[in-house]
Amino acid sequence: MTDIGDDPTNKVSLAPGAVPGTEAPGLRDADTAPAAHHDDHHADVSGGWLRPAVFGAMDGLVTNIALIAGVGGGGVSPRSIVLTGVAGLVAGAISMGLGEYTSVRTQNEQVEHEVAKERRELERNPAAEARELAQMWIKRGLPPELAHQVATVVGRDIDQAVRVHAQEELGIDPHETASPWTAAFSSFLCFSAGALVPLMPYLLGASALWLALLAGAIGLFVAGALTARFTHRTWWASGLRQLVFGIAAAVITYGIGKVIGITVG
Repeated sequence: MTDIGDDPTNKVSLAPGAVPGTEAPGLRDADTAPAAHHDDHHADVSGGWLRPAVFGAMDGLVTNIALIAGVGGGGVSPRSIVLTGVAGLVAGAISMGLGEYTSVRTQNEQVEHEVAKERRELERNPAAEARELAQMWIKRGLPPELAHQVATVVGRDIDQAVRVHAQEELGIDPHETASPWTAAFSSFLCFSAGALVPLMPYLLGASALWLALLAGAIGLFVAGALTARFTHRTWWASGLRQLVFGIAAAVITYGIGKVIGITVG
């Protein structure tokens, strides 16, 4: 928190990343309100696990449903379908895990590079950087005098200044980057779980293609419905959306497999 001025009756409290001057009059002591002490009233949107988990689960489901539909449409044996599905599960899970790790690690390295550049600029010319920060706040409606005053005070702490400039100029918080390992493991595990669903009927002894596709369809709907917990969408709308995507992929690959099976046969 940053206090402006020497007069104890004229203080402006700034939460990290907040735009100064937006506090309502008479709320200088709002940080003592009960709600201010609860930091967990929002979901964690920067931990790096939700997006790769959802992506991995949906990709695993759709990929193996499509694979099983394609080779099943080609008329291969249940044993070949299982072999194809297991190969798709292993290859896809490894690919997803490595891909998520690399992409998140690269993104974090880019953030580190930009933050380091911002720190150098603040160290070389703090006055110019303070004016630049103040101008951004003025464009948002903050009174010029207050904007320059706050920007000057923020610049006195180089670490706080780097964080505020990164948030205002780059739209990022350098202290809240996603974990590449979390993303990788989330994607790997959820892809594996999703890809296993349409394989289960075969692994349990069934030999009918429609049972595998039905299991995959149920898995898609359930997975889609579960994602609604983190969004504003209704559970049935999210479930139907994923189900439609999966059906489209299965129909296309089944048709291609059917044509190739007839042609090759």
